[in-house]
Amino acid sequence: MKTFEITIKPLSGFGTPLKGDTLFGHICWQAAYDEGLFGMSINKLLADYAANPFMVISSAYPKLDDGYALKRPDIPLDMLFNFSGNNTEDIIARRKEFKGRRWMYVKNGQRITSLKSNGLYYSDEQLFKKLSETKDTETLRQLKKRGVKSFISDYTQPHNTINRLTGTTGEGQFTPYSVDQTVYMPDAELVVFAGLREDIADEQFIKALKQISESGFGKDASTGLGRFKVEGHREIDLFAIGSKTPDACYTLAPAVPERDAFSRMSFTPFTRFGRHGDILANRV
Repeated sequence: MKTFEITIKPLSGFGTPLKGDTLFGHICWQAAYDEGLFGMSINKLLADYAANPFMVISSAYPKLDDGYALKRPDIPLDMLFNFSGNNTEDIIARRKEFKGRRWMYVKNGQRITSLKSNGLYYSDEQLFKKLSETKDTETLRQLKKRGVKSFISDYTQPHNTINRLTGTTGEGQFTPYSVDQTVYMPDAELVVFAGLREDIADEQFIKALKQISESGFGKDASTGLGRFKVEGHREIDLFAIGSKTPDACYTLAPAVPERDAFSRMSFTPFTRFGRHGDILANRV
């Protein structure tokens, strides 16, 4: 399987997180609509997916000039941070700080040999500060003027539905409402990792991504959310990041581990509301 690094630039807020499983579903819809995209039907692409996947795709992560900021592993904090020399009161006081460091900084060409390091993990604010070091003076001035202090922020956008008979909002379907979205700092770049089967060309995969970027990703794409630009891609060796003698597995996207494959697992669950997507969502 060939592995690639794809760089994308957010152009709007996102109503749905850029997680790998949702991105995979979007690509499958592209293949379902256009059988010529990958040279075969979606049914054929998925027929032997468990044994021979045509594509494996990660979630999107912040990209830095000298590396990536991956999601911090979902394991107990004392397995990630060095608490030695601290008394109980100090540890309790710092737990909130450590919980906020949700990004794992991985440099280009540097192998991860140990997960236990206080300097390996960044908060949103620390990541923003590191990215700001590469910005010019005018960009920094604009960021300060707009009050941007974090790489990623949650934002609530108010909406109104106007009753065309009265020209105002009201009750029921005309009640004002809000939509939550995630907003990235200006000029932020994200990276997506993808593994492609040998018979799948990277140009086909990039075409699918570009089609998604134009129509919008996830929730409220019809209102302008979920837009991004595909900046470029290159083939890489993901195994060069990990240890030469690994004793653990780190997933880059939501996953359901194979039964009895691992002796111990740590994770943070989240809820998926199962339903048909796209036009099938409107069928009775």
